Amino acid sequence: MTAVRVLIADDHPMVVEGLAAILASYDDIAVAGTVNTGQAVLDCWAALRPDVVLMDLNMPGLSGLSATEMLLERAPDARVLILSMHDSPEYIGTALRHGACGYVLKDVPTEELHDAILRVHAGETYLCTGAEARLAPGTADGREP
Repeated sequence: MTAVRVLIADDHPMVVEGLAAILASYDDIAVAGTVNTGQAVLDCWAALRPDVVLMDLNMPGLSGLSATEMLLERAPDARVLILSMHDSPEYIGTALRHGACGYVLKDVPTEELHDAILRVHAGETYLCTGAEARLAPGTADGREP
């Protein structure tokens, strides 16, 4: 089985280092690279061609939301999984409307993050339990039905 190649995008070095160490402990995931801005995601995506981009929302300069939208304009097959502390329906819904394939809160267990990456890579849309519970019932993007 080929490992899922993940690009980690977060502006906090300790978070990036921790995520890289956690993901490296799995045989089915490989860290393709790490960046600390949304612009850096766009700059290195073509060279790295990761299977999944694990994207923080709040980064200096170009936000994770804007980077997601711009990346998908350039590479519609890109798979972006948002990893954020923001749990409001507005953030979650906006991320999905901008093309994110999933949304995971930073307080999930590492096994759930692992599962989310594999499922997003497999073509699924993934919402962690906390994010799913905050969206309006019957919607996939936080908007009222």
